[in-house]
Amino acid sequence: MATTAPATPKGATLKRNLGLWAIVGLGLGYMTPTVVFDTFGMVARDTNNVVPLAYLVALVVMVFTAISYGKISGAIPSAGSAYTYVRESMHPNLGFMVGWTSLIDYMLLPMVNCLIVRSYLEAFFPSVPGWIWVVIYCVVVTGIIYLTMRGTSNVNMILLVFSIVVMAVFVVMVFVQLSGGAGVGGVVSVQPFFHSGVEFGAVLAGATIVCFSFIGFDAVTMYAEEAKHPRIMPKAILYTVLLGGAIFLISSYFTQLRFPDWNEFAPGGDMQFVEDSTLPIIGELVGGKTLSAVLTAAGFAASIASGLASHASVSRMLLVMGRNNVLPKRVFGYINPRTHTPTFNIVLTGAICMLAIAFTLEMIAAFINFGALIAFTFVNISVIAWFAYRKGLRKTPKDIFNYIVMPVIGTLLTGLLWVNLHADALIGGLIWTAIGFVYLLVITRGFRKRVASFDENQPVTGFNKVPEGADVD
Repeated sequence: MATTAPATPKGATLKRNLGLWAIVGLGLGYMTPTVVFDTFGMVARDTNNVVPLAYLVALVVMVFTAISYGKISGAIPSAGSAYTYVRESMHPNLGFMVGWTSLIDYMLLPMVNCLIVRSYLEAFFPSVPGWIWVVIYCVVVTGIIYLTMRGTSNVNMILLVFSIVVMAVFVVMVFVQLSGGAGVGGVVSVQPFFHSGVEFGAVLAGATIVCFSFIGFDAVTMYAEEAKHPRIMPKAILYTVLLGGAIFLISSYFTQLRFPDWNEFAPGGDMQFVEDSTLPIIGELVGGKTLSAVLTAAGFAASIASGLASHASVSRMLLVMGRNNVLPKRVFGYINPRTHTPTFNIVLTGAICMLAIAFTLEMIAAFINFGALIAFTFVNISVIAWFAYRKGLRKTPKDIFNYIVMPVIGTLLTGLLWVNLHADALIGGLIWTAIGFVYLLVITRGFRKRVASFDENQPVTGFNKVPEGADVD
């Protein structure tokens, strides 16, 4: 069902000035490439030292899902979320439930960056309690976005290039050390992908953990209204997945060769070293304090950039939901007349981020994956619903392959990751879903009233209380 956007003040529409590679850069920046080092220890432990294989499995799943995102985003170019695709292709109420459940993903992503930054600073300042870094991070990031939500793809690209250059330097150093006999003693080996201790179930469990590393390829759909042409969006989505996957695979392959046993990251059996970021440890073991500092700086820059982007995105999404009465408009739809920002949403996101004091990266990644897997599963299904059933494209072998077989494979592969989702994340996610269902009953008066619509990609400047040119995009 078509959704009519609120009237937008003259001059307040989003400008179509982002090319293909600018959007891909934004997606890669959102993905935070250095996260491969942050989660390396825990994934190596859970997979029995085949981290690259876990990334390869996750990449295969993500490619099929990315193809589905590309197809449906091309058909519905004005929207860019699983919520909208399901709403348009199946039913508004089901779309709402998918959107509500996916909020776990959006709301907790800023906390991931906070956890990573906390672990970096704890490694360099072990005598300072970790909660202090969490508070400082949350106050600074929340304060920046409170004052202005405006950002540019150029800044993101600078931070992204810096991170990738440092990662390339790291790979070269590891290459030299492997050539000299370190690690497995060579640069070519199947050990990172297969050895006698590999168990398929453990690999799937590792793939479920690392699939959150790919979150960002779907986020590029937020720029559908700012792309120079809607036709570039499917390419941007697929390129983001493939390039991100290549970065993860290459980095994890050489890191696994250099550190064939995850116990190197857990001195004295201290599991905390693998449950939080192992990036500083990897850097120090490869290049001493200098490389550790440089690699941490790259991770820090990437995490801050991703943290700002995800924090602002969540605030924007909540604003649009409030503006369209999905959430209480008076609270979530409020924009501060002085800063022109949705201050309540920003502070709320910062408060949730404070929970990083009590959680580990592993647990938050699991909760995020619940929301992401919901979105990925239903995007694959929405391709079937939209093309094969609504549009009737199921009469030729080509149509059957494109619009039924491919998304079914994507759905089944995503299902493999569902099986290995952390039990606590599954329980917590189902509770959140149940809350959403009760809320849906309330706002639709027992399904007698049409559910209000929200689209995270609608320009927030369309809110009728925002002065023209307000700085909320």
